[in-house]
Amino acid sequence: MNDSHYCPHTPEEIAEMLSTIGVASVEDLFAPIPAELRATTFNIPPGMSEFETYDRMQAIAGENGQGITTFIGGGFYDHIIPAVVDHLSGRSEFYTAYTPYQPECSQGTLQALFEYQTAICRLTGLDVSNASLYDGGTACAEAAMMALRVTGRNKIVVDGCVSPFSRQVLKTYLFNLDVEVVEITPLDGMLNRAELAGVLDDSVAAVLVQNPNFFGSIEDFTALADQVHGVGALLIGSVYPIALGMLKSPGEVGIDIAVGDGQCLGNPLSFGGPSFGFIAAKKAYIRNMPGRIVGETVDRNGKRGYVLTLQAREQHIKRHKATSNICSNQGLCALRGLIFLSSVGKAGLADLARLNRDKAEYAKAQLTTVPGVTVLQSAVTFNEFTLFLPKNADGVVAALLAQGIAAGVPLGQYYQGSENCLVVTVTEKRSKKEIDIFVKELEVALCN
Repeated sequence: MNDSHYCPHTPEEIAEMLSTIGVASVEDLFAPIPAELRATTFNIPPGMSEFETYDRMQAIAGENGQGITTFIGGGFYDHIIPAVVDHLSGRSEFYTAYTPYQPECSQGTLQALFEYQTAICRLTGLDVSNASLYDGGTACAEAAMMALRVTGRNKIVVDGCVSPFSRQVLKTYLFNLDVEVVEITPLDGMLNRAELAGVLDDSVAAVLVQNPNFFGSIEDFTALADQVHGVGALLIGSVYPIALGMLKSPGEVGIDIAVGDGQCLGNPLSFGGPSFGFIAAKKAYIRNMPGRIVGETVDRNGKRGYVLTLQAREQHIKRHKATSNICSNQGLCALRGLIFLSSVGKAGLADLARLNRDKAEYAKAQLTTVPGVTVLQSAVTFNEFTLFLPKNADGVVAALLAQGIAAGVPLGQYYQGSENCLVVTVTEKRSKKEIDIFVKELEVALCN
C-alpha cells in the first residue's frame, strides 16, 4: 500500500456514507466548485506522531523568517508581553468564554470587562468605554458613525496623516451612506490646519485626527478641539496606547471620542491579528456608543454584581435604532489588554513610554550619520519617525530584509511623491546592538 495515498475507509464504507447522504460519488460533493479551481491531487503525508508533527511544524515556522529584527510599526508593534498575560488569559474560564448574556453564571467575565472599561477610561481620560471593538480601523469608523448620530450631520473630515489603513476602513463603512468624507492633505507630515479651516463649517459632524500620526509626528490638538467645537462638530482622536504614558490624554486635549488599536497592549503580532479596538467618549454620548457596555449593580441581597447594560445592538433592540452589530468581538484580546495594563501599572507605562522614546531618539541620531539620510523634523516624535532616503525606499527595504532586518514602512504606496520616505519604528525590544547593525546595513544598502 502507498502510505501517501492511504485512506482509513474501505470502498464499501465510502459507498455506504455516500448513499446515506444521497450523493452518487465523491466528485459530486465538489460539484459547486468550478473545475478550474479544484485541486487535482492533495498529496497528504502519512500520519505522524505528536513529536514528529511538532518537529515538522517547527521546521515550517522556521521558513517564516524567524530571527528577523523588526523596525516596522504603522499600527502594529513589536512590544514585550509579560508572561502573566499568557498565563491568566489562557485560563479556561476566560479562554473558552462566550458573550456573557447570563450574568448569574458570567460574573468573572463581566467583572473583567468592567475593569477593562475602567482601564480604558483612565488611559484616555474620558468618561465611558464599551467592552471593546474589533480593531483600530473599525474603531475609527464606529467613532465616525457615533458622530453622525450625535450631530445629525453628514460630513466627516479626516486628516491625511491618519493611518491609511484606518482611512480605508472608514471609507468602506460609509461607502453606501449619504456621507461625505473630506481628506486633508498632510503638510510636512502634520495636519494642514489652514486647509482644515477652509472646510470646517456647520455641515461637519466630526474631524478625525491621529496622535502620533502615521509619519510619527506628535501634535497638541487642544486649540483644534476648541475650533472644532466652535462649529458644533466633534473631535475624534486615534491614539497609540503606549504613547499615552508620556502624552496628554485625549480627555486633557478636549477630544470627544478616543479610539485606537489595542494590539500593543499584550497581544502578539500574529501576522496582523487578531487584536482589539477600544473606544472611549464623554458621558453625554454614551447612548450612541456601539456594542456592549458592562455596568456595576447590586443583586437582591445587596451584593455587588455586573451585568451587560445599554446594549444598543440590533440583536436586542429595533434594528433602525441599533448603533451597530458588534457581537462577541475580541473579548479575549481585550482581556489581555487589561492584564497588560494592570501588570505594568501607571508608573510602569510611563517608564515603558520613555524607553520607547529614548531608543527611538538614539536610532534617529545614528541614522542621520548615514550619508544622504535625513529625518523629518517638523515635529517631535515618540517611537516612530520618517526618514528621507537618497534611494527608493522599496528597494532599500528589500535589500535590508535579505540581511534579516525589517526596516520599516515605505510611504510611496500611500502618499504620492513619498517614494524615498520610510517610517521607522523603535520599541523597547530593540537593543543598541540591533540599532547599530541597522545603521551599518542601511549605509551598505544605500551604497550598492
